[in-house]
Amino acid sequence: MGKKIEVKWTDRSLRNSQYISDYLRQAFDERESNIFHNLLKRFEINVVRFPKLYPTSIKFPHLRRAVLHKYTSVYYTLSNHQIIVVAIQDNRQEAPNE
Repeated sequence: MGKKIEVKWTDRSLRNSQYISDYLRQAFDERESNIFHNLLKRFEINVVRFPKLYPTSIKFPHLRRAVLHKYTSVYYTLSNHQIIVVAIQDNRQEAPNE
């Protein structure tokens, strides 16, 4: 059996997640925030099992883009038994300028 793949979240991706979660709570309710967090959990499960499931990004070919929902995309890269989540984008908003 091969080495287990780990998912690492960068500081930027954690900030993005918190920002989106806060936005959903403020604009909608706690339920929407919980749905968002469940999407992220399912993403982790899927990407560990199938790291190349999602296509490479057109704009950033070194990244893969997972569209979790029409409003949510996750950008990640693969590196030595690690999946590094670089950023999470709310597709309703402009791309982050970080």
